[in-house]
Amino acid sequence: MSKIVIAGGGLCGALAGAYLASNGYEIEVLERRTDLRLGTADTGRSINLALSARGIKALGLIGLDEELKQISIPMPVRALHQKDGTIYYVPYSGRSGEYINSISRTGLNALLLEKLSEFKNVKISFEAACTQVDFKNKFVGYSSNGGHHSTSYDFLMGTDGAASVVRKNLYEQPFFSHTFQQEFLDYGYKELHIDPLKDGGFAIEKNALHIWPRGHLMMIALPNLDGSFTLTLFLPMKGEDSFETIDSGLGIKAYFEKHFNDATDLMPTLEQQYQANPIGHLGTIKCSPWSFNNVCIMGDAAHAITPFYGQGMNCAFEDMLILSELMKQRGGLSAEVLHEFQQNRKQDTDAIADLAIDNFYEMRDHTANPIFLKKRMIETALEKTYPDYYSKYSMVTFRDDMSYHEAMTRGRKQDAWLMQYAESNEFSLDNLNLIYNKLKEIF
Repeated sequence: MSKIVIAGGGLCGALAGAYLASNGYEIEVLERRTDLRLGTADTGRSINLALSARGIKALGLIGLDEELKQISIPMPVRALHQKDGTIYYVPYSGRSGEYINSISRTGLNALLLEKLSEFKNVKISFEAACTQVDFKNKFVGYSSNGGHHSTSYDFLMGTDGAASVVRKNLYEQPFFSHTFQQEFLDYGYKELHIDPLKDGGFAIEKNALHIWPRGHLMMIALPNLDGSFTLTLFLPMKGEDSFETIDSGLGIKAYFEKHFNDATDLMPTLEQQYQANPIGHLGTIKCSPWSFNNVCIMGDAAHAITPFYGQGMNCAFEDMLILSELMKQRGGLSAEVLHEFQQNRKQDTDAIADLAIDNFYEMRDHTANPIFLKKRMIETALEKTYPDYYSKYSMVTFRDDMSYHEAMTRGRKQDAWLMQYAESNEFSLDNLNLIYNKLKEIF
C-alpha cells in the first residue's frame, strides 16, 4: 500500500486525504495549525465561503451530502444595498433550485476532518509544520512540539496554501525550470459582523448574499447559522476612501455613516471590531509546473485566487474531482497521472483566476448600474424560459459539467452582446425569443 503524505489539513487537504484513504492508500497529514475542532480556529480572516455545484459534486467523492445541508444556508439572490437605503433583490439564476450556499470555513473543515479521522489508514498530526522536502530520498521534514522530525512518502501532495512550503522547496531545486507569478490588488479586506437579533433571528434577509456596491469600495455579508452575518469590507489600501483614510483620523463609524449608513445601526460594536481584526491582502498566484515525479501541489498552493466569484474553495475541491477521474482511467495514482492532472487543469484555474478579478469590478462598480440590472433581468428571464440558456455566472457556478475556461470564453461573448443590447434597447418579454436566437447564433 503506497503512502501519501499530505502537507496541509485544510479544506483541500482534508478532502484529498479522505478520498485517497477510501481508495486504500496510507495517508499521513501534516497540519501546522492546532485542531480547529477543539475551538482554536483563527478569527478575523475567515471570509465566509459560497459552496456551489462544483464543490458539492467533489464532496460527493466521500459521501458528503446531507451533512452539508445541515451546516449551510441557501442564497438564491443577491441583495444589492443602494446608498439611499433601497435594496434590489437579484436572482442568481432564473431556474428553480439553483442557488449558492453560505457555509462556515471552520464548520466545513471540521466536518472534513471528522470524515478523514474515520479511516484507520490515516494519521493526522496537528501543530506539525512542513519545513523541507528531500525529493531524492522521498522524505518530508517538519517541526512539531519544539523538535524536528521527518517522515517518508511514496507520494507527496502540497495542499498547504498560498504560502506553500512544498511549492517553495520544489521551485528551489537546482536547475528546476518553473514560472511563478503573484499579483496583489491594491485593495485589502477586513472582517466585521452583524449580531443576531435577541430572539436569534436575522437582522437582514437570511437567504441572500448582501452587497453594498459603492464604486471604488464595497462590502458584502453572508449569513451564519446562529443568525449573525459575517461582513467583509473591501477598500483601497491607500488614497480616497481607503483604509488609510479611516486610520488617519476619519474613524470607522464616520466612514460607515458616509458609505454604509443602513448597516451602521446593525453594528453597535463596529469600532471595537474594526480595531480587533487585521487587514487581509488579496492576491492571485499562477505558477507552473505543479508536479515533479511523485510530488504535486493542489488548491491555493497551485492557484490562489481572489474571492470575488466564490470559487476558491470550489476550484480546490474540483482539483480532487479531476484527479480522481484520471486515477479511475489510469488505474490509480502515479507520477504520470499527476503530470496529466496539471496539464489538463491549469488552463481552467487560470481562467477562474481571471474571472474572479472581472467579478470584483462587476460587484463593486456595476451592480448599482441600471444597465447591469437590466442585463440581469434579461438573463433571468432567459433562464426561466429556456432551460438550455446559462449566463456566464451560471456556467461558472451551476454547471459542474463545464470547464472554467469554456465558461469564461462563452460567458464573455454573451456578456458583451447583452450589455450592448441592454444599453441600446427597451426590454419586454415579447422580444425574448429574438434575444435567445441571437445568442444561439453566437455559438
